Amino acid sequence: MGRIGEVNCILKGKTAAFFIAGLLLLLSGCQTSENVNREQDASEENNQQEDASAGQSEDTDAGEDTSQEDSGGDYVTEGTEEYRGFTLDNVLHSQTEGDIHYNLYIPDSYDGEEPCAIFFTLPGYEGLYFQGVGENLYSENFGFEAQNYDPDMIIVAPQLSDWGETSADQTIALVEYFLENYNIDPDRVYGEGYSGGGETMSQVMGKRPDLFTAYLQCSSQWDGDYEPVVENRTPVYFVIGESDEYYGCQPTQDAYDNLYELYRQEGLSDEEISQILVLDIKDADYFESQGVTVQHGGGNLFARDQEIMNWLFSKQK
Repeated sequence: MGRIGEVNCILKGKTAAFFIAGLLLLLSGCQTSENVNREQDASEENNQQEDASAGQSEDTDAGEDTSQEDSGGDYVTEGTEEYRGFTLDNVLHSQTEGDIHYNLYIPDSYDGEEPCAIFFTLPGYEGLYFQGVGENLYSENFGFEAQNYDPDMIIVAPQLSDWGETSADQTIALVEYFLENYNIDPDRVYGEGYSGGGETMSQVMGKRPDLFTAYLQCSSQWDGDYEPVVENRTPVYFVIGESDEYYGCQPTQDAYDNLYELYRQEGLSDEEISQILVLDIKDADYFESQGVTVQHGGGNLFARDQEIMNWLFSKQK
């Protein structure tokens, strides 16, 4: 062949070897790339499955968070502002009575372990909800003075919309909510109503006196029924100025007389009646001696009257 032929043969052999080696390398690279792509696809699929599972979990959690609202039961939105220990503008969302606004004092001692007393104080016109959040606490002292008689007592100061039956039914719903959701001693549930709040609370007493241990009515008139109060023998204390500029004292005298007569028909003695029914008509000197000339507005003085407040909080079923 000669040397040139030998060289050509060698070159052809090497070229073929390189070609084969390159082909093998190419095939190997394709297989590696395919494996990598398969691994990437598998990884992405796993990630998608994990994301889907997480999404389902989040949807479940969100459903649990709103289940109280969607289940049709009553629930509470808690207020965020405070005033002198009261949390302002809590709202009981009642399925039957609508939204019920109230301010709430929970003593530091309350942990739910021991039953405690509870006090519901209903304000006059100036403390209704449309007057502004917390106006009942800014204008009346019953919720603050009550703490002096039982520092472990829960105090609820509703801000309702009127002094009629709607507000009476909302008050009943609020009382029932606290009795069901807090550790309340049912033998120590107290109510008080000033001015328009007294009209409302008297209607509450005419509907559900069994919810209460005793009731204090200040500078107001009785709009509720009498018979349920007598049947339940719920103690009632009436106090008003003799020249109350808004009501006068005669409606209070009439309410007292009506209850008194019904108790007499039930066979109670004067002494027995005096334990559960009190009429306290204050003369002008009571107010003037404390620097007050307007008797209706001076009804806030009753919150600081120890004889009156002691009567209320000393009662137990």
